[in-house]
Amino acid sequence: MKKVLIVTGAGRGIGAAVARAAAREGYAVAINYRSDGGSAQRLLEEIQAAGSEAIAVRGDVGQEADVAKLFTRTEAELGPVTALVNNAGITGRLGPFLNADAHVIEEIFRINVHGVMHCSRAAVAAFRQHQQGGVIVNISSIAARTGSPGEYVHYAASKAAVEAFTVGLGRDLAAEKIRVCGVAPGTTLTDIHATMGDPDRPHRVAARIPMQRPATPEDIAEPVVWLLSPAAGYITAATIPVAGGL
Repeated sequence: MKKVLIVTGAGRGIGAAVARAAAREGYAVAINYRSDGGSAQRLLEEIQAAGSEAIAVRGDVGQEADVAKLFTRTEAELGPVTALVNNAGITGRLGPFLNADAHVIEEIFRINVHGVMHCSRAAVAAFRQHQQGGVIVNISSIAARTGSPGEYVHYAASKAAVEAFTVGLGRDLAAEKIRVCGVAPGTTLTDIHATMGDPDRPHRVAARIPMQRPATPEDIAEPVVWLLSPAAGYITAATIPVAGGL
């Protein structure tokens, strides 16, 4: 069966690296993005130029109606969805939790947690409709285990929710040949650090990492694509840390 993958938040960073790596492995890829249409379009053209099928679909995963449109368009243009990578996420600004704006905390949970749940529900419905099984990979963060004190406790809590969801949904669906896995990146060289107000953070915290360097997006993408593959066919309800030893 044709392999059709949706990657949320795929215009840049880890999501873009996953889309590229999956396309090389024969997936037709739907590149979801919320605001940076230029980056998504450049990635789309790059993947298509390499001979793979892809589309770019704008949508906010925190809005259930946008998620429905994402899945409908993907199936119409690429075929039945066989895999999903829930990558879209935001951190908010760095700083003590008690200084965090309540609206920002709500937005983090809307996208990082509700978005994962909306997309996962849509994916499971698609898998069941075509009776083919399927794979969901959720992007968590090593912050779910460290708590990120003084930096983004609320973001860490949202990723801990993602990991709990991965365990529960994975066990719920295991008998249906639907796998739900996770990858928990450590500090990674993406522009999310600039967005949170500290563009030099990856290099500043590198000394804390046993491997003494931050990850590249490709370091994270390869384990994600492996989890999508039959090679990981006996793994579900589990999140793999990809954090240089943290």
